[in-house]
Amino acid sequence: MSSKASKWMVLPAAVLMLGTVALAQDSSQNPAPTKPEVAQRKENQQDRIANGVKSGQLTAGETANLESKEAAINGETRADRAANGGKLTTAEKQQINKQQNQLSKQIYQDKHNANTQHYGNNEVDQRRENQQDRIANGIKSGQLTAGEAAKAENQQRAINQQVHADRQANGGKLTQGEKQQINKEQNAASKNIYDKKHNNKTQGGTKR
Repeated sequence: MSSKASKWMVLPAAVLMLGTVALAQDSSQNPAPTKPEVAQRKENQQDRIANGVKSGQLTAGETANLESKEAAINGETRADRAANGGKLTTAEKQQINKQQNQLSKQIYQDKHNANTQHYGNNEVDQRRENQQDRIANGIKSGQLTAGEAAKAENQQRAINQQVHADRQANGGKLTQGEKQQINKEQNAASKNIYDKKHNNKTQGGTKR
């Protein structure tokens, strides 16, 4: 093969290599945008709560309490931004971070205490578990705001307390009438979960 032919075969390869290097340099100079720290922290907290609900480490009552606190932080963040043209001052960011640190500690404690949410293999308990899974999915996806999740979990807490009281009064069992009443209440709770997950409110800072 002539040296002239070899020269023309090497040239396209060299051009290709230069193009690849240029592309790599361009990518490194333009990294993917990251979420603001406040929004990312909020998303992390919601993910941790959702995982605790799904695993049974968080009871309905614990989740309602945590989400009420998260909703309060969200409300404060909105008010601060509204007062500052959509931005947060350094002091406000520090205050929110302090509150999220406190909430983070409570999430950890609630997930590792002796209280757990587990269900038996029967129709009533499976319905309760299914509702918790739907709430957990709504929290994780952002379809449920912290306030909506708190209300949904308060409904489940009330139902759980009723089931516990009824079983205690009947030697660990539920009468047919009690089952029908609980099912009626779960139907109302189910509609509420659906409506809240499909309204126009979403949890800012979470994955959709």
